[in-house]
Amino acid sequence: MVVLSLGSSALAEPKAEVAAATSGWGQVLGEGDPEKVLPLYSDDAVLWGTLSPTVRSDRAALRDYFVGAFKVLPSLKVTFGDQLIRVYGNAAVNTGYYTFSYVKDGETKTLPARYSFTYVKNGQRWLIVDHHSSAMPSTSR
Repeated sequence: MVVLSLGSSALAEPKAEVAAATSGWGQVLGEGDPEKVLPLYSDDAVLWGTLSPTVRSDRAALRDYFVGAFKVLPSLKVTFGDQLIRVYGNAAVNTGYYTFSYVKDGETKTLPARYSFTYVKNGQRWLIVDHHSSAMPSTSR
């Protein structure tokens, strides 16, 4: 019984670290500066963004995505809903949903979306190596 208890508490710390990394991404995103967002991604990260018809797989393409996103969605903020975090040694996956809010023509608008972040631990930091985000499909039929 003690071994199981130690095992589950040992996993709680990396999960908390991944949750904190995800929360930090959301805070930095709210600053609207691509140069602050990019260091949260590994050098070989891949982004399939909510607003992109193409996958972004190098630094210049990631920067371009965030420059465009901050222009199209002024005063961008994100709030997270449920998150499912799984840790596999030095890799982790966080899957869930978030809602983007932004101001357009003086009015606050929202864009609900779902995401998957894949992280790799680099020293003490969890860096995003794969990020997929897509608009939440409509529930009406």
